[in-house]
Amino acid sequence: MTADVKGRSKVIDATGVAVAKRLARILGFLILVVAIEMFAPRLWSQQFHIEEASITDIQHAIQAGQTSCKQVVQAYIARAKAYNGVCTALLTKDGVPIPPAYGMVRAGTPIKYPTQTVPASTVFPDLAQYAGPALEFGTMITSVSDPTVQLQYGLRVGIPEVGQLDALETLNIRGERSITCKGDFDKNPTDGPLPAGAPAACEEFRKMPDALERAAELDKQYGRNPDLKRLPLYCSVMELKDWYDAKDMRATGGNDVNSAMDAPKVDSPDVAGMRDKGAIIYAVSTADSVGGPTAPGPAKSDKSFPMGNLQYSVWGGQACNPYDTARVSRGTSNGSGAAVAANLSTCGICEQSSASCKGPASRNGVVNILTTKGILGDGGFSTQSGDRVGIHCKTVKDAVVVLDAIKGYKSEDMFSAIPQTLIPKEPFATDLVPDSAVNDKPLKGVRVAIVREFMVKHTRNDVAISDQLDKEIKEVLRDKLGATLVETQDPMYPDDPTVPNVAYSFRDAMSEILPHTVPELFWRTTESMARGGRGGAPAPGTGSGDPLFAVPGWDVRSSEYLTALEMHKAPLSDKLNIRSIEVQRFANPNGVESMSKYLAERNDERVKDWASWVANATFKTDAARVGSQNAAMKQTPRLALDTPTYLEMQSVIRMIILKTMYENKVDVFVNPEQTTPPYLLGGAMEPDVNDRPSRSCCQTFTAMIGGPEIDVPAGFVTTTYDPQTVLRSDKKDYTYVTGSVESKLPHPMPTSLMFWSGPGSDANVIKVASAYESATHHRAPPPSFGPVPEEYAKH
Repeated sequence: MTADVKGRSKVIDATGVAVAKRLARILGFLILVVAIEMFAPRLWSQQFHIEEASITDIQHAIQAGQTSCKQVVQAYIARAKAYNGVCTALLTKDGVPIPPAYGMVRAGTPIKYPTQTVPASTVFPDLAQYAGPALEFGTMITSVSDPTVQLQYGLRVGIPEVGQLDALETLNIRGERSITCKGDFDKNPTDGPLPAGAPAACEEFRKMPDALERAAELDKQYGRNPDLKRLPLYCSVMELKDWYDAKDMRATGGNDVNSAMDAPKVDSPDVAGMRDKGAIIYAVSTADSVGGPTAPGPAKSDKSFPMGNLQYSVWGGQACNPYDTARVSRGTSNGSGAAVAANLSTCGICEQSSASCKGPASRNGVVNILTTKGILGDGGFSTQSGDRVGIHCKTVKDAVVVLDAIKGYKSEDMFSAIPQTLIPKEPFATDLVPDSAVNDKPLKGVRVAIVREFMVKHTRNDVAISDQLDKEIKEVLRDKLGATLVETQDPMYPDDPTVPNVAYSFRDAMSEILPHTVPELFWRTTESMARGGRGGAPAPGTGSGDPLFAVPGWDVRSSEYLTALEMHKAPLSDKLNIRSIEVQRFANPNGVESMSKYLAERNDERVKDWASWVANATFKTDAARVGSQNAAMKQTPRLALDTPTYLEMQSVIRMIILKTMYENKVDVFVNPEQTTPPYLLGGAMEPDVNDRPSRSCCQTFTAMIGGPEIDVPAGFVTTTYDPQTVLRSDKKDYTYVTGSVESKLPHPMPTSLMFWSGPGSDANVIKVASAYESATHHRAPPPSFGPVPEEYAKH
């Protein structure tokens, strides 16, 4: 057992009361089951169970009189009361307990923070020898939004077996859905006037029904006969990533920012679409806070925060994985994935600019669907060329039901101005392959390419998932479903004699397209990339240093080389492939303009632009604070002139993918979403190696092409080589090293297959992904988050 795991285990002792309560809930449920089986056997068969219920299940139960929409919402609230507490402990210098502390109200009760902390030495070895900037150890701070609320700040770790998830930041419950209008300031208008001192904005805000009240309105209007043609999302209980806006809940991008009014005036486009189609807008899911614009400048930080795999909200906290709360739920949309996995919501809306939707789907055993960019609208805090709305559900069918309900042009989102033919007249649901069709070889004639570049076994920690899913692809897609398989090639992955190779590779397409479209790429130097790094655009490529993509015997910056490369008479650098092309990190505008526009449209009395946001917010780290201050002083969004922009490279990579598809007659690509098992939350990650990112097979790749992608549960992994944190030789920083000791995971952890294609091929991806799901049904709910008695008392 590593020191990290030992340190986390000590926290279990301090959570004994929570565990006892959890056991009591389970015992109570078992007693309820026995009672029902003894005294009312026919009643049990008629009860509606919210666990694993699909959108259709909920609607059929309402039509059958087994439940009402209000009772469905009450069941989800009961689960939030049981499972939506804090799941992380502060990582402190000495592990000394902290005084009792309480946070915001959730599901009627203030959240209670663990008092036991974990010594930092369990994560950071040789701490006494560390000579770098002061580490931002975990501590409790007072919220600037609400002085009665305490927040975890700084380093933290997941608590094993804690039985809590911190997946939902805000619930749409009257009195707690807004901090500006909390308590009696959100009193229902039928209950009389607002108390003295209530902000003026609360008068309009309180007129909006909360989730329970909206469900009761639907029950009153439709009873057992909802109009499902007009309201296909009827009574689906939805949460949304805190980067998006719902007009009846706090919306601060997960930040602790002291706005005059914390709820927006309007919904984000797809949130409005769900509401119009009968969904209950129930909660805001916990997510990595919107960081906002940041820039280098005169302000400097004298502190260090080795962020590692933490991705948390300043306001809401850090979500944990429901299959093992000591491990990552991954991605900035982590709360959405965890909430859907643990049945805290029916489905969720996520956002992806890198791997923020597919990561939580993969790690939490749920489905993620991303469309060709523009089929779904964007909105809220982030509207750049790489951002997309995604959908988390437990099944492909549910995700497609949501997609069909909200797809289409949105005037608020410029990126939804796409060719009309990209959205078929027939519903995407017609492309679904049901269970009943599995034995008929439904993928016969469909050509699926296995992307071996994303299956390389870079370390021992990549082996188990890569091998497991290689077998899964061949046995299910080819042998059971009838697909024709081909594979791409990578020099680090052995050729599979049972699968034909593609005749035209991604590198063939790069050789023809890159010299013609982005020759400046070949001006990049090793020094410019080192100065730019993965955190943003590289420094201008005309600086000193060797060409990054040098080829022996050629001047890669010459017209002679670029012409020869395009004609396949000169070699492409071995450093260029579909893994490395994404880690180049091409630049977007710095975000000041788009954030200021968003804030101007909200028209808050206090937070009007980025500068006033900075003045009224708590930041995740000291470095984030100074970067935001510097960005507030930057007056121009202009990018470096000698580096390709993100939008430019999006067009280029789309051509590379589509040309490869046409040349090989490929319909869909497939590969594991990630080949490394989930990391310990707050601990080390696998180092980036051979351009394989720590967090995904392909961190920004499908985001850059803006093509369709569906991630589907593909079984479970049971072993890991947990990576370790080590002190660098100069003693001034920590780094990660790959694990060398195999261990059995305490709980099997979900894995996922990623089905994707070029823009416009959404129907093909839906067909293949749904066929795979129908043939396997690998999705299984997390055992530690089962039924709670309160869910059934109302039915």
